[in-house]
Amino acid sequence: MRVNLTSYTRKTMLALGAVLLSGSLMAQTFPTVRVAKEQRNFSSPAIERTIEQMQSKIADKEVAWLFGNCFPNTLDRTVNFTEKNGKPNTFVITGDIHAMWLRDCTAQVWPYLPFMKEDKNLQTLIAGVINRQVECVLIDPYANAFNMNKEGSYWQRDLTDMKPELHERKWEIDGLCYVIRLSYHYWKMTGDVSHFDADWQKAMKLIVKTFKEQQRKEGKGPYKFQRETPVATDTQFGGGYGNPVKPTGMICSMFRPSDDATIYPYLVPSNCFAVVSLRQLAEMATAITKDAAFAQECKAMANEVDAAIKKYAIVNHPKYGKIYAFEVDGYGNYLMMDDANIPSLLSLPYLGYVSAKDPIYQNTRRFVWSNDNPYFFKGKAAEGIGGPHVGENMIWPMAIIMKGITSNDPKEIESCLRMLKRTHAATGFMHESFHKDDPAKFTRSWFAWVNTLFGEFLIKVEREHPEILKKQL
Repeated sequence: MRVNLTSYTRKTMLALGAVLLSGSLMAQTFPTVRVAKEQRNFSSPAIERTIEQMQSKIADKEVAWLFGNCFPNTLDRTVNFTEKNGKPNTFVITGDIHAMWLRDCTAQVWPYLPFMKEDKNLQTLIAGVINRQVECVLIDPYANAFNMNKEGSYWQRDLTDMKPELHERKWEIDGLCYVIRLSYHYWKMTGDVSHFDADWQKAMKLIVKTFKEQQRKEGKGPYKFQRETPVATDTQFGGGYGNPVKPTGMICSMFRPSDDATIYPYLVPSNCFAVVSLRQLAEMATAITKDAAFAQECKAMANEVDAAIKKYAIVNHPKYGKIYAFEVDGYGNYLMMDDANIPSLLSLPYLGYVSAKDPIYQNTRRFVWSNDNPYFFKGKAAEGIGGPHVGENMIWPMAIIMKGITSNDPKEIESCLRMLKRTHAATGFMHESFHKDDPAKFTRSWFAWVNTLFGEFLIKVEREHPEILKKQL
């Protein structure tokens, strides 16, 4: 889904103009922008305590204010918690788009997982997300975004197998990986296996079946996608199947986590994510469902994809040495770039594929955060990675946050925090992207994923480098 570039409207200026023009941000008085208590969709005492504790430890009042707005944003405004067929069921909208992405909904609740033991209602809410994801996968494992019911979609005319439950049907490997990621870590943090029932097991096997279809060892598989649009990245060519690939063991993805079309179908960060997810699923099949055959199937596929990545996706760059390509096709063609959306090459340690100290990752990291990456931008306001989804000169806060999360260098982490502080355009929230020279020109004023990711980043900083938060940033 594309959102047009937005700047301050007259209404926004009226609402926050006094803050901006009087210099009250500098005076450290901030407007209330978090939704009122009585209007919040869900409230967690554990999260509220964490906000109070964190704000007491952050010396910079503006950063503390940002944390208090961003960290609870998913719970405040995006979750719809119900019960369905006797089980918790949680529908999570992505923000200003009223649909549930498999990727976003996992990422939105991800930072809350460590607090489940303190708050059983929060645990039940997250179990409801798992149940809803299972329902979505069983409707269509190739869809990336779903409606709450059967409302249909603006994209109903897309040339693919649309259903009324689908908001969009762009095949993205990472969506199914995020489903496994949430289930696995929910289990690890709670020990609760009550939600891994027959439907869950059916959905997990469907995920692996879908991955295998998109290895394209025996034809192109059942999925294809085309859209009538002037935006090239919103459709696929080749009759909807994309560019040809040579079967390698890797998995084809027609779209990136940005919802943009791939150029070469083997999207490397997403394949790396699939390796991690398949190994997690194998562990769950062994320990929870006692399905040794399925566990072995998952392990074998993970090893096959991993071997293909090492053989086909690592290239020798003339400046940086061995690095990961962004996309490959198995024929020797590759695309050298990175995109802000996660999974990205920058995020590989965050997803658990490699250590942040891995030399190939470090080489890749230097490449993606440089002018040699065509989607790295540096301007008066900040520097960072963007992507084709919004276009040139637009930096995504998500990439700045991910650079900080995957760093152990206090100076680098502090630099990321400073950039995030000065680019929220006095709104109190993170955005999808902002112009490198003017943060007031931004896209998506309400993008819940990046808000909770910002909160996750600050909690990690407080845990690992608390001295940073004692400074005025």
